[in-house]
Amino acid sequence: MREHYDGVAEIYDRRYGGEVGDRYHGHIRDHVMRCLPKGGDLLDLGCGTGLFMAHYMAEGGRAVGLDLSPEMVRAARLANGMEHVVAGTADRLPFQEASFDAVSSILAFSYVPNPDVMLREIHRVLRPGGRVAICTLGHNLFTAALPLVYRLGERVHWRRIGVGDFGEHYYTGKEMEELFASAGFVDVRVNRCSFAHVNLSKPFFDLARRAEPFVERRCPYLAFNVCASGTKQK
Repeated sequence: MREHYDGVAEIYDRRYGGEVGDRYHGHIRDHVMRCLPKGGDLLDLGCGTGLFMAHYMAEGGRAVGLDLSPEMVRAARLANGMEHVVAGTADRLPFQEASFDAVSSILAFSYVPNPDVMLREIHRVLRPGGRVAICTLGHNLFTAALPLVYRLGERVHWRRIGVGDFGEHYYTGKEMEELFASAGFVDVRVNRCSFAHVNLSKPFFDLARRAEPFVERRCPYLAFNVCASGTKQK
């Protein structure tokens, strides 16, 4: 995983910087932002090049990022001016207890080998009353076949972000609820988002975006991602 993201760090922003990529990431970002307090101290896990951090800071907050990939950290610092970004893993956060008002993670949770440990660490570093919001890969009819596609992509050296055999897990809403509750979070909320996927060509992406509100409201199982949030009790 580290090797893969080190290798794609230089093209990462291009994936989410074009029209399709920005609209896709922005839709997820908005789902996560609605679950978090604004104007506080944020920890973004799996921060990549700092795209979500930049948005949170633009809304008046302060942000610290952590990513597994040293090259992603380097890109966040040098290309995007993110000073407070460190390399590390989410199962052992290098921060003191009660350091943050908010913790976010976008499209990284599925690759974490010990999600229960990660959530306990998040609970530890949150201040009482603080909130966590995680958007991750969701299990449905479409995503069930993706691990095979990604394994094939890795064998033919398809250099695309996230394409590889990483042993990722596609979560159901019930699984996320249980993980959050087991870590001690209250007021746990789960919903699905993103019917329009960044890998679609623009014409198909535009069609999927038009259908997206209906899918999320009426047929959420067809959405690709699961967003879960919770509060550390005061």
